[in-house]
Amino acid sequence: MAYFGRAISSFFALLCLLQLAIVTEARNIENSKNADFVRTRGAHFVLNGSPFLFNGFNSYWLMHVAAEPTERYKVSEVFTEASAASLSVCRTWAFSDGGDAALQISPGVYDERVLQGLDFVISEARKYGIRLILSFVNNYKDFGGRSQYAQWAKNAGIQNINSEDDFYTHPVLKDYYKNHVKKIVTRVNTMTKIAYRDDSTIMAWELMNEPRCNVDYSGKTVNGWVQEMASFVKSLDKKHLLEIGMEGFYGDSMPEKKQVNPGFQVGTDFISSHLIKEIDFATIHAYTDQWLSGQSDDAQAAFMQRWMTSHWQDSRTILKMPLVLAEFGKSSKDPGNNQNARDAFMSLVYRNVYNFAKAGGTMGGSLVWQLVAQGMDNFDDGYSIMLAQNPSTAGLISGQSHAMTTLAHLVNSPNLGQVHGHHPLGVGHHPLGMGHHG
Repeated sequence: MAYFGRAISSFFALLCLLQLAIVTEARNIENSKNADFVRTRGAHFVLNGSPFLFNGFNSYWLMHVAAEPTERYKVSEVFTEASAASLSVCRTWAFSDGGDAALQISPGVYDERVLQGLDFVISEARKYGIRLILSFVNNYKDFGGRSQYAQWAKNAGIQNINSEDDFYTHPVLKDYYKNHVKKIVTRVNTMTKIAYRDDSTIMAWELMNEPRCNVDYSGKTVNGWVQEMASFVKSLDKKHLLEIGMEGFYGDSMPEKKQVNPGFQVGTDFISSHLIKEIDFATIHAYTDQWLSGQSDDAQAAFMQRWMTSHWQDSRTILKMPLVLAEFGKSSKDPGNNQNARDAFMSLVYRNVYNFAKAGGTMGGSLVWQLVAQGMDNFDDGYSIMLAQNPSTAGLISGQSHAMTTLAHLVNSPNLGQVHGHHPLGVGHHPLGMGHHG
C-alpha cells in the first residue's frame, strides 16, 4: 500500500512538472511571438533587438486572388519566388469595398470567403518568413475606395455628402472606416487561430493607400483625419507599427519644401502628418514616368535623386523616424521603355536606398511595384514583374536583398553611422557595383 501511495504521489509530482513545463513552453512561445514584432528604435527598424533593413515588394492582389481557393497557388508561387530572392516585406490590400467579389459588400457586411482569403495570405506569408504591410482603404475607385464609402452613405439617405472628400470629415463615413479597421485588426485567423493584432507576421498597418484631398491642398483636412484614425488604430492594437500610406507630397507647414513636389500638390503634408505621435514611420512613393510624363530618363533620374534625398533628410532630422520607399516602379507600357530602362531605374533607386541606409540609417528599405505570378496578364498594369521570366530584374532584386541584409549585420544598433568604407563584397559603394544612371 505504501509503495502504491508513493507511486501515486510520484505520478502527481510528474504531472505537476509536466503541467509546469507546458505552461512555461506556452509562455516562451508567447514571449517569442511578442519578441518577433518589427519595432522602431529612434529612426531605425529593429527585430528582436537587432537592426532590420529589408528589400520588399507590393502585390496588391493577394487577398482578391486567394478568395478563390483554386487560385491560391498564385499567392504561394509569388511568396516562393520572393523568398528565393530574399525579399522579406510585402505590402498588400486588406480592403475591397463594394463591386465584384468584394470583401466588404456594404458597410459592416463582409464576405467570409474573402476574409478567409486574407487569412490564407497571412498564414502563407508566415510560412515563407515574409512580413506584411496591410492597407485599410484606397484613395482611388479601384476596389471601392473613398468614393464607395461616400456612395454607401448616400444610398443610406445620409445628408450633406457632396464628394468623396467628405470621407475625411463626415462622421458617418468616419464610422464606416473605423468599423472596417476594427473588423480587420480584431479578426482571428481561421487557419493560424491567431488574432491579426497578435500576429507578428504583420509588420504594420497602413491607414490608406495614397490619401489625397481635392478640396483642401494645404494638407490640414487629411492631417485631422490621420490624427483621429491613428489614435483609433492604436486604441485597438499597440503591438503593430502604423504608417499613413502617403506618397510624400509637401504641404503648407513648410512651404519652402513645395518646390520639391513634381509640379503639383495632392492635399497632403508629408511633414505635419508624420509628426503625429501615433505614426511610427514615414513612407514615400515615386512614379517619375507618371509625374514627369514625357521628360527624359535623365530628368526623371534627377528628380528621383532629389525626391529621395529630401525625404531621407527630413525623416532623419525633423521626423526622427524610419523612412520606407513603399512604392516605385517604371512602366513597360510607356513608349521607348523596355526592361533595360526599368533595370537602370531600379538600380538607381536601390543604390540610393542602400547608400542612405549606410550613411546613418533612417532609410529602412524599399518595396517595388509589383510582383505577379505567371498567368496573371490581366493584372499587368505595366509595372508587373514575374521574377521567373525576368532573370536580369530578379538578379537586381536579389542583389539588393542581400546588400540590405549584409548591411544590417554590419551595423551595431542604433549607431548605423558607424559603418564606413566599402561594402564587404568590395564592389564600389553598392555590392551590385552599379554605375551612374544615364
